[in-house]
Amino acid sequence: MSFPLLTATALTPAIGAVVTATVPAARRTLAKWLALFFSLATVGFAAAVLLRFDTGSGADRFQLTESRSWIEDFGVRYELGVDGIGVAMIALTALLIPFLIGAGWRDADPEENEGAERAENRRWRPTQAFFALILLVEAMVIMSFAATDIFLFYIFFEAMLIPMYFLIGGFGDRAGEQGEEGQARQRSYAAVKFLLYNLAGGLVMLAAVIGLYVATADQLPEGTFSLQQILQARAAGELDFGTGTERWLFLGFFVAFAIKAPLWPLHTWLPNAMGESTAPVAVLITAVVDKVGTFAMLRFCLGLFPEASSWATPVVLGLALVSIIYGALLALGQRDIKRLIAYASISHFGFIVLGIFAMTSQGQSGATLYMVNHGVATAVLLLVAGFLIARRGSRLIQDYGGVQKPAPKLAGAFLIGGLATLSLPGLGPFVSEFLVLVGTFSRYRVAGIIACVGIVLAALYVLVLYQRTMTGPVKPGIEKLPDLRVREIAVVAPLVALLIFLGVFPKPITDIVNPAVEHTLSDVGKTDPEPELPAVEAAP
Repeated sequence: MSFPLLTATALTPAIGAVVTATVPAARRTLAKWLALFFSLATVGFAAAVLLRFDTGSGADRFQLTESRSWIEDFGVRYELGVDGIGVAMIALTALLIPFLIGAGWRDADPEENEGAERAENRRWRPTQAFFALILLVEAMVIMSFAATDIFLFYIFFEAMLIPMYFLIGGFGDRAGEQGEEGQARQRSYAAVKFLLYNLAGGLVMLAAVIGLYVATADQLPEGTFSLQQILQARAAGELDFGTGTERWLFLGFFVAFAIKAPLWPLHTWLPNAMGESTAPVAVLITAVVDKVGTFAMLRFCLGLFPEASSWATPVVLGLALVSIIYGALLALGQRDIKRLIAYASISHFGFIVLGIFAMTSQGQSGATLYMVNHGVATAVLLLVAGFLIARRGSRLIQDYGGVQKPAPKLAGAFLIGGLATLSLPGLGPFVSEFLVLVGTFSRYRVAGIIACVGIVLAALYVLVLYQRTMTGPVKPGIEKLPDLRVREIAVVAPLVALLIFLGVFPKPITDIVNPAVEHTLSDVGKTDPEPELPAVEAAP
């Protein structure tokens, strides 16, 4: 029996979460180092997954598979497997977590200006719990990317809401405009809104999951939740949901994934959650957790319901375009730095969904590459913004100005993160956004043209943000702003290097992703449009 590599990759941070949480309260530094150790061990397992994945043309669609009986009476199995898209997302998740732990090294510590007695009594922000919850989220996200049993996927898709709720509500940003009680109310509101939105989507999906099992039980020897078995039965003509049933099931899955992504108009929880979270948790939300939604659209919506996916494509493309323009416009009008980045992310998720439902190889490869590049670019921008906010104690753009003079390294890193966000050529997001637009334009020209407006708006909100915060006269309170420290440089520099590497050489990721994209397009019965060439008359 081969080594269960996918289980080990997900189990490592889960064990780390338990070990970190049990460290005595007085030894919070030990808890930090243990969390970092387990996150780095997870990177090692993820690297092994990457190295063992075969991108050859004759390779199986799902690799490193594991299958064990679990709840036999209901057809539920412990089944794991990854295609190229899953490998890319597991690698992104494992890579980002150590940097988030490093960036949040002091986020859950008692404030230095608190009295010893008050700091000792702050049991609601234990350092151990903060890092344990981050590791727990990592474990659940990796399981979501690896699960090929739909019921197993659903369990982790929903379970990750619990640690995220506590990370948002219990370990929020300390730089709000209100006092301590007002900040606590805002954190509580953001956490509850996050939970209710995603729970509502999960309940809709649960009904669809049950409906899927019933539909398979009617036509197959027994009901099943196995993605691989359902795909094989559909390919063999043994399973046909029928038009009406398939469309209802598609809607049940899609609504849950659109909330998680998030896609307009189901997006309103994201600005609150990101605004009230610490910077590492905000990155965890938008760069890791939200990617489960767009990943699941590719794996489950398109794979399980090809006819319904084609039927819904015009509406989904419309929603994606609204997300692109609406998110960018609202980003332009924000006074809060983190809320601006949140609305920018809504615009970016619109591009990802646009690429997925363009139903072209360029669009879907670009969308997957966009998921990776957006995760890295957003991590750079948000973490540097978090360092800045922690120094000044304010999230308001108007409280900054001239930062580049006292803190040139911080301003430089912020500029690189911003330029990546607007998809500057030479940085990772440019390639992915270009592929999405090319893939969309080749099949839906009007949608491709409208989406280009988002590029112009992105340049506006990023450059205006940089101009207002980093350039111009030095505002009062900024004169002695510390520059990036060694720990902060160690967090940001590798991510900046990765952005540049992926900008000039994205081939390692596209080689992994492209075979999976071909399988997805085959599921929905689509091929790339033939180029339209003008007729050339033969010379007399």
